[in-house]
Amino acid sequence: MRQTNQLPELKYLGNEKKKLTLHLFFQIMGKIRMCFTPRKNHWWYTTLYVNEKGFTTGPVPFRDGFESFSVTLNILENRVEVFTSTAEIRSFRLEKHLSVSDFYNYLISILKELDIDVKINGRPFDLGIEKRFSEIEDLQHYSKSYAMTYWKTFLWVSSVFKEFSGRFYGKTCPVHLYWHSMDIAVTRFSGKKAPPMPKDSRISDKDAYSHECISFGFWAGDENIQEPAFYSYTYPSPDGLDSKTLEPDKANWIINNGTPMAALTYADLLEMDNPRKVLLEFLESAYVAGAEQAEWDIEGFKVPPLSEL
Repeated sequence: MRQTNQLPELKYLGNEKKKLTLHLFFQIMGKIRMCFTPRKNHWWYTTLYVNEKGFTTGPVPFRDGFESFSVTLNILENRVEVFTSTAEIRSFRLEKHLSVSDFYNYLISILKELDIDVKINGRPFDLGIEKRFSEIEDLQHYSKSYAMTYWKTFLWVSSVFKEFSGRFYGKTCPVHLYWHSMDIAVTRFSGKKAPPMPKDSRISDKDAYSHECISFGFWAGDENIQEPAFYSYTYPSPDGLDSKTLEPDKANWIINNGTPMAALTYADLLEMDNPRKVLLEFLESAYVAGAEQAEWDIEGFKVPPLSEL
């Protein structure tokens, strides 16, 4: 019986097409941001963010940086909004049965009205879908209730990840959502370069894993792991990583892409009386496991209280 746990009951099974529709909306938004934003290490210039309304690109520069715009999936008000730094606003409703092609065509049309010339790769990334976004008429499963549950969950996870991120003095990425895999993540770096990847590796992987890191994330389930879950992995994966103890007891090590990954299911977290405390303990235990085995400077990376500075 839950006492203080007020987390939304986000589920994957039964919501597969709703999640995929939302995923494709995110990919369109992310590709638009990537089209205009200057490159930053590890693909940090392509991501989306959780905000007080829903999910957003954040400010995107255009016209040589003299102006900017943002695209926001406003879950609260059930619409897509485009704002510019010249105070122009355009939007369209997230109606029931809105298809992926409708979403894409409406959004591109709005940007053209604002003289924002968008040139993106118009095909979904890494989802096994051959059609272009403008042609995907059969996926029309946007659900306001699912999107609301998804957003409220990710809003809470984002706040926990930000608290955890603030405990580390080393290089750390923002807490952001990677639209290619639809997970929210935060990553810590040791400062050391990772071994070079094989020449035939994807360029996305080469840039993402150029340096040693420990990454933490949450995703809403997929065909392989059919439930929402938290994860952490260390790259390169050190020997003996999966021999380390994780918190809470229900967390465990699973093998992902041939290496150990710490995992805690969202369903297990739903049963906890203090989910924030439990999730922070999971993240910390996964970090310590990876950092000890990879011989990071754990003490040197700790953020001291302001009273000790």
